[in-house]
Amino acid sequence: MGDAKTERQQADDLPGGNVIRILLQQHAHIRDLFSNVKKTRGDERQQWFDKLRATLAVHETAEEMILRPVAKRTAGEAEVEARNLEEKFASETLAELETMDVDSAEFDTKFAYFERAVIKHAEREEQQEFPAVLAGCDQDQLRTMGYHLQSVLSMAPTHPHPKVAGSTTAQWVMGPFASLLDRAKDAVEASRSRH
Repeated sequence: MGDAKTERQQADDLPGGNVIRILLQQHAHIRDLFSNVKKTRGDERQQWFDKLRATLAVHETAEEMILRPVAKRTAGEAEVEARNLEEKFASETLAELETMDVDSAEFDTKFAYFERAVIKHAEREEQQEFPAVLAGCDQDQLRTMGYHLQSVLSMAPTHPHPKVAGSTTAQWVMGPFASLLDRAKDAVEASRSRH
């Protein structure tokens, strides 16, 4: 995972609808969001962090529900367990960051650490998990996974839920309920900010 530009170029080399193309595009977008959080302050920074938080929560849920079951077969159980543990840790850290003042020194320190961990996690996915999935699936399977991933992205929770993070089964069982609560919470917060 060199940078957002490289990820977008790698994504462009894959057919439309391919699950790995979609995930690479999301990785690039996540990098952009990290950058926006770091270069802003105050309300603008909070808005960018909220977008990053929602994007990461949705992205990780979708990976756990759609990518990991296939990666278990193509990349191996140890690879999947390692990525899921990283995602559980990221969810816990994101939940902590969500409670902090985005302009505090404590937030800056934890956010920098969090960004490094997320980027390292994405690099491992791109170097180990994605190639195995690409090699182990035909184009129809990759498109079908992409379709399912897009469906999950539109319904996944928008806040971190560390108790279900890292478990495909827990995401399928609890994810829909968490998503309803998160999206209702987001709507109330958006309504408050307009008034």
